[in-house]
Amino acid sequence: MRADAFLAAVKGKLIVSCQALEDEPLHGAEVMAKMAVAAKIGGAEAIRANGPADIRAIKAVVDLPMIGLYKQGDSGVYITPTFDAAAEIAEAGADVIALDCTDRPRPDGTSAGNLLERVHRELKRPTFADVSTLDEAKAAVDMGVAMVAPTLSGYSENSTAQAGPDFELLAKMIDALSIAVIAEGRIHTPEQARRALDMGAWAVVVGSAITRPRTIATRFVQALDTF
Repeated sequence: MRADAFLAAVKGKLIVSCQALEDEPLHGAEVMAKMAVAAKIGGAEAIRANGPADIRAIKAVVDLPMIGLYKQGDSGVYITPTFDAAAEIAEAGADVIALDCTDRPRPDGTSAGNLLERVHRELKRPTFADVSTLDEAKAAVDMGVAMVAPTLSGYSENSTAQAGPDFELLAKMIDALSIAVIAEGRIHTPEQARRALDMGAWAVVVGSAITRPRTIATRFVQALDTF
């Protein structure tokens, strides 16, 4: 799928991230495929999913555009950190490849620029940059990504952790960048999603608030425990 076709399909819409890691009760491709079906029925216009198995299972039952990523490891750069990871999710059916575009070192020593150049040249897929700062977003634009999101704000040493979406960074990215800025990262409520669109975000990705019951339950428990 071409970047312009993907962006046209999701303009002003909801993208649901269907992910469950190995330590979560809903982990497994079959469960994530059902989650994606539910997201489509609910009105989502695209899916974001992790790993070849989940991507294949979801593509078999849902005909929505797919943002694919491949988490490997549990710290540092672990969102599609290498070309091999990108190639596996492209082969599995990802229409767009999401990857960490922070300025942190990658496990194999490859720079973000070299990785993106190879993905564009060999896999011929548009890329989705997950970043944590405005400077990283600007660098990703220069490296040819099709879209960018502040997904990693609060998860790198160059950014500050916070409970909700980083609306400040989102606003700066929308103002400064010439490409589509997708809102992603700790969007917990429909009101926050609406705010992101009103600010000028191209589309909104919501994951944990929809597809991770353990996280949702924990949030409620924490709120109740404060009284």
